[in-house]
Amino acid sequence: MIKPVIAILANGDFPTHPTSLEILRSADMIVCCDGAAERLLLANMEPYAIVGDLDSLSREIRERYSARVIHIPEQETNDLTKAFEYSLKLNPSKIEILGATGKREDHTLGNISLLSLFGEISQVPLRMVTDFGTLYPIFSTSMFKSRAGAKVSVFSLDYNIEMESEGLQYPLKGVKFDSWWRATLNIATGENFLVKFNSGRVIVFIAHQ
Repeated sequence: MIKPVIAILANGDFPTHPTSLEILRSADMIVCCDGAAERLLLANMEPYAIVGDLDSLSREIRERYSARVIHIPEQETNDLTKAFEYSLKLNPSKIEILGATGKREDHTLGNISLLSLFGEISQVPLRMVTDFGTLYPIFSTSMFKSRAGAKVSVFSLDYNIEMESEGLQYPLKGVKFDSWWRATLNIATGENFLVKFNSGRVIVFIAHQ
């Protein structure tokens, strides 16, 4: 049985960049956070499932797609987490998260921080794609395909990580990760770059061309 590629669509800014739109259109299954379903339908795409507490879902869509609605009323997690946990049960080969940024900064920061949590519990490739770039959760030394001149930022969720790099214009060695801006606005010097560390929670951002 072929494992599906799943796109999770959150209720932030709806994708408009060709890269993020192509990911959404080519996914085998689209799992919507409830508030994102209307925008998906307006873009002439269909949800495989609509997941959440349903506080942002219209009655019309709820009734029309009743067989695809997964109502999870508890408030201990947000709709993105609910959609992610549901997606894992579908045995995916890959999970792509879209629409997770924009509209409100508190939602944006919360969703980006969740990327590391999702990465810790997921056994499949996972990334978050926006209209400006792609965010990857990593937990040890990792190599990234890139291009010369690509804009790269590295964020550590742990202050005591010691990191090194290869293929970045500004080396990470000696950076004290006491604030999120510390390793931002870097530049790839070739077709790939390496972020080297033993363990910890790190998010790498690579801007779209």
